[in-house]
Amino acid sequence: MISSQKFWDKMAPRYARSKIRDEAGYQKKLAKTQEYFRPDWRVLEFGCGTGTTALIHAPHVAHILATDVSGNMIEIARGKAQAAGIENVRFERGTLEELPLEPESFDAVLGLNILHLLEDVDGTMERVHGLLKPGGIFVSSTAVMADVPWYWRMLIPVAQLVGLAPYLAKLSREDLVMKMTHVGFTIDHEWKQGAMAVFLVVRKAG
Repeated sequence: MISSQKFWDKMAPRYARSKIRDEAGYQKKLAKTQEYFRPDWRVLEFGCGTGTTALIHAPHVAHILATDVSGNMIEIARGKAQAAGIENVRFERGTLEELPLEPESFDAVLGLNILHLLEDVDGTMERVHGLLKPGGIFVSSTAVMADVPWYWRMLIPVAQLVGLAPYLAKLSREDLVMKMTHVGFTIDHEWKQGAMAVFLVVRKAG
């Protein structure tokens, strides 16, 4: 199977041109997230892609560190930030494991459309929990692959073998909630977006 970094480096130009499939749902998630934000907050977004969401959220917080495994995605994101004149978002290539991030240094962490692409979701939950300040929030939007129709589940491994699909974890809504509560999060807000995605805002005790 092609590595995650190589896959998304290759996909970056097409990804940057693609349109949001559910614009109303996307706007709903943006609005809900911004209800939590405060002007002095420091935010981390991992799996930021080409940076659209981070740049939209930028006026609502003090600073955003947005990261992605793909260097090509990050270059596109930096270009968009420069063109928009946005200076409080910093884009860095790297994973949560690679980057030297200080414990309890963020008020919010965003992991949007990324958890189902990770091989170690449990480890990611622990890392996110450790990076948040007490009382901080983790916002995620995740494809629940366990709910994908059976015929897609049969086609995905074939697509992965020929480099047309990345790694995909077969998560359910129950899996996500269990993993989050296991590390100490409590569910603050939940929304099922269609049949195969769940949007969650969870909070660290504080």
